[in-house]
Amino acid sequence: MTIQRPGLPGDLPSPELLWARWALVAVLEATTEAEESKGYRTGHWIDEEGLHLDDCGCTWWTFSRVGEGRYVLFGEDESSGVKWHGTPIDMLAGGPDWLPYEELRDRLAGNELGCVYWYENGTWARAPYPDDLDDDGLDCGMSRFVDRDDAMGLLADHIRHDGQSAEILMDHAEGYRLTPELLESYAAPEDGGAPDLPAMGRALGRAGLAPRTATAG
Repeated sequence: MTIQRPGLPGDLPSPELLWARWALVAVLEATTEAEESKGYRTGHWIDEEGLHLDDCGCTWWTFSRVGEGRYVLFGEDESSGVKWHGTPIDMLAGGPDWLPYEELRDRLAGNELGCVYWYENGTWARAPYPDDLDDDGLDCGMSRFVDRDDAMGLLADHIRHDGQSAEILMDHAEGYRLTPELLESYAAPEDGGAPDLPAMGRALGRAGLAPRTATAG
């Protein structure tokens, strides 16, 4: 699946699939130390607001569920030309009334926002762009999850390297049947230490990737 430049709403997969891939990475990266940190956070993680990505300079994103069947994706990649465009672009134009406008407007006021996409009634949407906009950053920011192979590549530093771990975990995440037992079997941090299974279990519970009968820590 290819993301255009600038992105088109139809370039994004279903929000459930996007959520599952992103959340799997967040679960595998979860640590108690990071959960308890009060400072600036990088990597992939999940909290009460939703899923987050920050690579410490080039790209940051947030993906939130906003009620039944509603999602919002917003952030910025350095490739985005939206806020630098000669003709001002209202990234919130046409947005539904349930968007997190307070945070989005704060981001806009701080010149921190590159694009906003929202999902409801089975469809992704965004504000209209002028024809001469080259890029809104969606490709560089989200292609890592839209392309399944890229998404599995993000798991490499956090799993056993037996040739099957990434496929098994991704299959179970996408099917919303990821369990603490699978994490215990396949998680293996790059530093060679023991995986922080309690933190992973809490992240798994927040992500909602486990079967309803599973206990997530």
